[in-house]
Amino acid sequence: MPLALLALAIGAFGIGTTEFVIMGLLPEVAADFGVSIPTAGFLVTGYALGVMFGAPLMTVLGTRVPRKRMLMLLMGLFIVGNLLSAVAPAFAVLLIGRVVASLAHGAFFGIGSVVAADLVAPDKKAGAIAMMFTGLTVANVVGVPLGTLVGQHIGWRVTFGIVAALGVVGLAGIARLVPELPRARGVRLRHELAAFKNAQVLLAMAMTVLGFGGVFAAITYIAPMATHVTGFADGSVTWLLVLFGLGMVGGNLVGGRYADRALMPMLYVSLGALAVVLALFTVTAHHKALAAVTIVLIGALGFATVPPLQKRVLDQAHGAPTLASAVNIGAFNLGNALSAWLGGLVIAAGLGYTAPNWVGAALAAAALVLAVVSSALERRDGVPGTVVAAGAAAQRAVAHH
Repeated sequence: MPLALLALAIGAFGIGTTEFVIMGLLPEVAADFGVSIPTAGFLVTGYALGVMFGAPLMTVLGTRVPRKRMLMLLMGLFIVGNLLSAVAPAFAVLLIGRVVASLAHGAFFGIGSVVAADLVAPDKKAGAIAMMFTGLTVANVVGVPLGTLVGQHIGWRVTFGIVAALGVVGLAGIARLVPELPRARGVRLRHELAAFKNAQVLLAMAMTVLGFGGVFAAITYIAPMATHVTGFADGSVTWLLVLFGLGMVGGNLVGGRYADRALMPMLYVSLGALAVVLALFTVTAHHKALAAVTIVLIGALGFATVPPLQKRVLDQAHGAPTLASAVNIGAFNLGNALSAWLGGLVIAAGLGYTAPNWVGAALAAAALVLAVVSSALERRDGVPGTVVAAGAAAQRAVAHH
C-alpha cells in the first residue's frame, strides 16, 4: 500500500475524532455556556446535518478542482472549523465551528475513497479504501477516549485545538505524499449526477443507510443500556466504546480484504450476521461479559460493510464516481440519524432500553434483502458490477487514445 494512504488515514483520524469526541464533552460544554444538555446536543445534530448536506455541496463545488488540491482545501476547512470551535466566545459560534468542520467530512471521505482506489491495482481497491477508513476507526479507539480525557481534565477547548493540529499534520501529509492525479477527462457535473439514475448506485446507498443504521440503533443508546440493564458503572461506558472501536478497526480491515475477492458474498455474510448479533444483544445485554463481546461483534460486523459498500458505489458509478462516493458518506450519517430517532421512539414507547437492538436487527435485515435484490437485478441484466466497471474503463482508455 502506498504511503499516500497514510496521509489520508491521518486526515480521517482527525475527522473521526472531532465527529465523536463531542459526545463525551457535552456536559462540560453545556456548563461552560450555561445551556442545557439537549441544547448542547445540537452540536451533534448540526455536525451530522453538515455532513449530509456538505458532502454533495463541497463535491459539486470541487468538480473542476484537481482531487489532491481539493483534499487539501477540505483539510484547510476542517482546521478552520476546529480552531473556531476552540476559541468560540459563545455557543452559537461553537455550533458554527462544528458545521464548518463538518462540511469537509463527507467530501473528504468521498474524494479520498476515489483517490485511494486510483492509487492501487484494481484487485486492491477495497483494501485501499479500508486503509483510509482505518483512520476513522482508530479515532474511536484512541482519539475519542484521549480527547474526552483531555477535555474533562484540561478543557474542551484544548481538545479542539489538538484536533486542529491533527488537521495540519494531515494537510502536510497530503501535500507531501499524495501524487497529482489527473482529472478524469470529459467528466462534468452532469456526468456525476447521471450516476444517480443507476438503480444499483441507489440500492448501494440504501444498503448503507439501513446497514449502518442498524449499528447505531444499538450504539446510540449504549450508555443507558449498559448502566440500567447490564449493570456496568457509568465509568465503564468509555471502555465499552473502546471495545466497539476495536471491533470497527478489525471489521474494516477484514471487509476491505475480502471485498476485493468476493464483494457481494462479503455483504451477505456481514449484514446477515449483523442482524443476528443485534437481535441476540437483547439477551446478551443482561450479562456483562456477553454484552462486551457482543459490542465488539457489532463494531466488527458493522464496519465490515463499509469498504464493500463504498467500492460498490465506485464500481457502479463508473466514469464519474466522485459525487456518488461523497453522497454515500452522507448516507452513513443519514443512517445514524434515522436509527437514533427510531431507537428513541421505541424507548419512549416504554419497550425498554434493549428495544433499539430489535430496531437495529430489522434495519440490518432490510439491508440484506436489498443486497439480495441488487444481485438478482444484476444477474437478470447479465452485467456483473465488475464487468460494468471494466467495460467503462476500456471505453475511457479508447476515448483517451
